[in-house]
Amino acid sequence: MKKVVFLLLTICSVIAQSKAQGVHFSQFYNAPLIVSPSNTALMSADDYRIGINYRSQWTKLPVPYNTFSAFGDCTLYKSVSGTNWLGMGLVFYNDKAGDGSLSLTRADFSLAYHVQVGDNYLLSAGLSGAYAGRSVNYNALTFDMQWDRFKFDKNLPNGEQINIVKTSFYDVGAGVSFSYFPNEAVFVKFCGSVAHLIQPIETFYNQESKLGMRPFASLDGTFVMNKTFTLNPAVYYTTQRGAHEIVAGTLLSATVYDKGKAATSIIAGAHYRVGDATIMSLGVQYGTLRILSSYDYTSSKLGPEMKANGAFEISIIQQGRYGEHFSRAKNMNCPRFY
Repeated sequence: MKKVVFLLLTICSVIAQSKAQGVHFSQFYNAPLIVSPSNTALMSADDYRIGINYRSQWTKLPVPYNTFSAFGDCTLYKSVSGTNWLGMGLVFYNDKAGDGSLSLTRADFSLAYHVQVGDNYLLSAGLSGAYAGRSVNYNALTFDMQWDRFKFDKNLPNGEQINIVKTSFYDVGAGVSFSYFPNEAVFVKFCGSVAHLIQPIETFYNQESKLGMRPFASLDGTFVMNKTFTLNPAVYYTTQRGAHEIVAGTLLSATVYDKGKAATSIIAGAHYRVGDATIMSLGVQYGTLRILSSYDYTSSKLGPEMKANGAFEISIIQQGRYGEHFSRAKNMNCPRFY
């Protein structure tokens, strides 16, 4: 019993001091629309992209934390030269935590415009609007009033609200990106954005509980080292109401088969979330389909109780072009990136 109480107190402490708040993925580079609306349709050689992300966190707890996301974005308009275009995107995600199934369901719609400046630079700006709903199932929880000295009896009154309690709100975000591609082997992108611009009220009890604005910043690159190896380093930072998250690391892609239209590459990598976890990744890319799995090995205060078990993630992303009639448009002078 003491161990359980200690574990719960430790979890509360870690959450309060967490390096992240809100929905997040260790594979932030594979969740582009969550990082910034300016990433909408920001693709070097393709016209559309669809993907899913799934994360299961703290599997050693009786009720793990699960997050699912599905997204899609595409080019709506592209100039004949291919140097500027308009993109549209939609991302849906659902997050559930704890015995009470505290749930966040959210859908974001985004628009972004991209303008190539000169031969080697690209400026992007995007806006997003969202509708979100939260719910909690009080019937699945137990309270001190239901303790009969031997066990918790859910048939006894709990002294709290009953059934499933819900709330909803609207949200707005904005972001900008700057890309640099001096040649076909190098692509570097800096991205900045702010979520919760209007600081919407999120509460079950009609209180003035506003979501704090959440800035994001990321820097990532694609470096084609030779015909076999490509390096994808990245660093990511976000903060909200005094909580911070910093993740840095790299992926390395090795082409193992390159005959015909569908080249095959093996992807491996490592990232580190400062003060929290080491993230190891392994995946494959077949043509324009990428599948990547990762695992967080917890090193924070919660690590000993979790026995270093943290979170499992998987992402699946497919990119493509509308058709050969778009071949008139000029692609940017940079490698394919994701």
